[in-house]
Amino acid sequence: MTGAHVLGLQSQRLLQAGLILILYSSLDGFAIPYLGSPRIGLSVHTLSAFQAVFLLAQGLLWPRLTLSSTASWVTFRCSLHETIAILADYTFAGVCGVGNETITLMGELSHGLARGNAFQDMFIKVLAYSSAPTGLTSFALMLWSFRVGGGSAA
Repeated sequence: MTGAHVLGLQSQRLLQAGLILILYSSLDGFAIPYLGSPRIGLSVHTLSAFQAVFLLAQGLLWPRLTLSSTASWVTFRCSLHETIAILADYTFAGVCGVGNETITLMGELSHGLARGNAFQDMFIKVLAYSSAPTGLTSFALMLWSFRVGGGSAA
């Protein structure tokens, strides 16, 4: 596979993921009153909408990146991981109504959250804290691509 072909496939997947998140955000909006923490449910709703728009923009930008095949796969996977991890984390917290310790540390309003059991708290921490390094890696590689190659269009 050529580099342009790989970038084209990844671009399409990012656009698909963005559309899936728009659908997810829409469905989550109906579920907010029934969650363990409606306040965190609202955060999930707005976060998934924001991430959807970001993935759509990223998918449109993707073919302009000047990355090797390996670097584009690392960037692509890191971008999807950081998106899915933090959204899954907040969804889990909203559904279960737990995560007061970690989500409060992350600056979120903790209304309606309780302290979970050891597994729930560890699960939330691992997901939340795994999204930052992968997101930063993704953003750094994309920025590097534009610095090195100028992000020229095909």
